[in-house]
Amino acid sequence: MKLSTRSRYGTRLVLDMAQNYRKGPIQLGVIANRQNISVKYLEQIIIPLKKANLIKSVRGSKGGHTLAKSPEEITVGQIVTLLEKDPGLTACAANPEVCERADSCPTRIIWKEATDSMYEKLNSITLADLVKTADATETLDDKGEE
Repeated sequence: MKLSTRSRYGTRLVLDMAQNYRKGPIQLGVIANRQNISVKYLEQIIIPLKKANLIKSVRGSKGGHTLAKSPEEITVGQIVTLLEKDPGLTACAANPEVCERADSCPTRIIWKEATDSMYEKLNSITLADLVKTADATETLDDKGEE
């Protein structure tokens, strides 16, 4: 499965917020610059994340966006599920009605099990886990190690 740009950029957007969680609301322009993603694209990506109550907006001169839950409470699986148009490896994995052979197709079982395994893994990884990984990677980069 190839994840869409929407899922990959959405994960980067939310991870940036998690890395700066205690610093208060962040303007999308700041995240766009740090992540090298256009503000217009982030504006589109953030809509379903806000509707799902993963991100909240704060108005005012010091306004912006922040996580609506702690980084420990948000998983990569939640983000990908919200941002992927077709969450399965194949269309029939998530929705058997799209294929007339779904009830008798032996390969559908494989695609469904693979999809379930992928989401099981993604749902086991929190933003807090990603922040720790990013911090460890930055520490290695600072030391000139790879």
